[in-house]
Amino acid sequence: MQKAITVHYQSDKKNNVSELNQLLEEGWKVVSQSPVGLVPMVSSLVVLEKE
Repeated sequence: MQKAITVHYQSDKKNNVSELNQLLEEGWKVVSQSPVGLVPMVSSLVVLEKE
């Protein structure tokens, strides 16, 4: 099974990195990552996979 999420980081208070960390703790693995979006927010499309 695969899942894709957009991880965004604007500051320590405005980001969803914890969502990615939670998925990794649940056993999901990163298959690919590519940058998306514009400054000032850093965004990345992350494709995850879980058996």
